[in-house]
Amino acid sequence: MKHLSHSLSLAAALLLAGCGVEQEGLEISQQAAVELGTTTQAAVSTSGFTPHFRNWLQANGYEPQYNLIRDDLEGGSYGGKASSSDTVVNQPVIFIHGNSDKAIGTGSMGQSGWTNSIEYFQSKGYKTSELYATTWGPADAGLSAYQYHSKTYVMKLRKFIEAVKAYTGASKVDIIAHSMGVTLARKAILGGWAYDSLEGGDYYVGPSLTSSVDTFVGIAGANRGLTSCYQTGPSTPTCGSTNGLYPGWWAGWYVAGRSSYLNDLLAQSRFEGAYRYAIHSTADEIIGYGGLVYGEYTARIPGQTGEKMYTSYPYGHFNSKDLTADVQWNMVKNHSVP
Repeated sequence: MKHLSHSLSLAAALLLAGCGVEQEGLEISQQAAVELGTTTQAAVSTSGFTPHFRNWLQANGYEPQYNLIRDDLEGGSYGGKASSSDTVVNQPVIFIHGNSDKAIGTGSMGQSGWTNSIEYFQSKGYKTSELYATTWGPADAGLSAYQYHSKTYVMKLRKFIEAVKAYTGASKVDIIAHSMGVTLARKAILGGWAYDSLEGGDYYVGPSLTSSVDTFVGIAGANRGLTSCYQTGPSTPTCGSTNGLYPGWWAGWYVAGRSSYLNDLLAQSRFEGAYRYAIHSTADEIIGYGGLVYGEYTARIPGQTGEKMYTSYPYGHFNSKDLTADVQWNMVKNHSVP
């Protein structure tokens, strides 16, 4: 229980619980990116999906129902063919951001998006028609504590995965997710039934998509919950005991009361894809406590194929994503951990 003994102010706890923006951590992330020469915010288009993909989404019933295009945000989405003659050679990669972030970074505080990763993949020969991202949340740090694994978010990502696979004609896709995007994406892939009392109760996500995913990479995910939610209790949607990241409590020899949503994901393993990797850091400034929740690394994916673990600066919650594009690429392309 030593890792639960730290005291947190309410404000700090909410930031941690929401996987939101911590100013000190953000400054470290930006400084490290400059030092390592990976600040590439201006290199990737922030204008959204290509016209070809937009038209396809509308013609196939995805828009406006699921709002995947996200024209309300600069950098709200990314990907698509330049034209019908644009061939897809590399296996498509779908990027799923975390709480308060968005598809493509625009320099706003805490919203680096997938800019660095997309540019790196492009340097390795990937085209816009092979790289996809959408924004699933409000992209507002002030609302981070109110985000949870809602029906809207789960189904948006589920339909996005299905849309990219159908649009590109690929037999399989790769998925790279960060923070709360990890647990959202895992349910979108797992399928089955889910429950959201605020959105009508029980709903069916669909059949498993395991056979449609080659490589799944989960970066700094809270798969076993967030210890900071133990401090605040299930008092916010993000820390909710049903669809939030509440880690439960230690009941002598087992964990009791963990979020029902997380227990659903933890009850099964190896469903995220043929290859399953985790990238995380014991210096994660958002998860804290050395990345541990009741003695286990919360970012580890049950039944994972492998992992890349960092233990010090500059790799924290945001830099585990922003500074590891080469690691992500190796996991996806070579099924290896560099």
